[in-house]
Amino acid sequence: MSTRFAPIPRQTVSAAVRDAIEKEIRSGAMPPGSALPSERELSEQFDVARTSVREAVQGLLTLGLIEKRGNRSYVVERFPEVRLDDGDRRKVRVRELFAVRQILELPIARLAAQNALPDQRSRLAELAAAFRPDMPLDEFRRLDREFHWAMAMSCGNELLAELAGKVLDSLFSSGEFTELLSSEVNNRAVHEVIAASVNAHHRLAAAIVSGDTERAEHEIEGHLDDVEHRMTGSMS
Repeated sequence: MSTRFAPIPRQTVSAAVRDAIEKEIRSGAMPPGSALPSERELSEQFDVARTSVREAVQGLLTLGLIEKRGNRSYVVERFPEVRLDDGDRRKVRVRELFAVRQILELPIARLAAQNALPDQRSRLAELAAAFRPDMPLDEFRRLDREFHWAMAMSCGNELLAELAGKVLDSLFSSGEFTELLSSEVNNRAVHEVIAASVNAHHRLAAAIVSGDTERAEHEIEGHLDDVEHRMTGSMS
């Protein structure tokens, strides 16, 4: 295949890699049925970690732009239809909420890794360990809110934590958000969100507990981006 990707100039996130590949797919540079370069090749071309490539590929799978055949990923033969129904209203709200979360929670995760007290780090590790792939949605949402609030309270900046609390309140009281998650047609997608979030919370807590500020910021960014794209890409 002749398509090559230029390195992304900063320590990238999976969204940047995913968007670059999506652009090539939608432009026709990577035609239907063509194989994606291997994870190693993509990592070298983008000059990013293989974990970012892996997350980007998962995002493309969620969007329905690629499919797995054995151990390889291929561009789908037919793109999913673009829907312009009332689901857009709910998804616009999801995008708005997650855009605000990205603005607030990236610095919060970095500061938590830097400033959290020993008992706060232990509490985050305890909460992360409680996530299970098979947990019911209500239990997941309760634990998810508790974890992200505990992270905000660990950042050492009361005003930032207060702002994060208001965003979490808006998120978990959002009718549009709840409607997407509660719809029976989205049961499979919701289970996938929960399963992916288990490992994401484990990695994020480990980064904060170890005091790794860069990794903490990277993990929260990837987690929020993944959940947003699963909700807006595969839910209806």
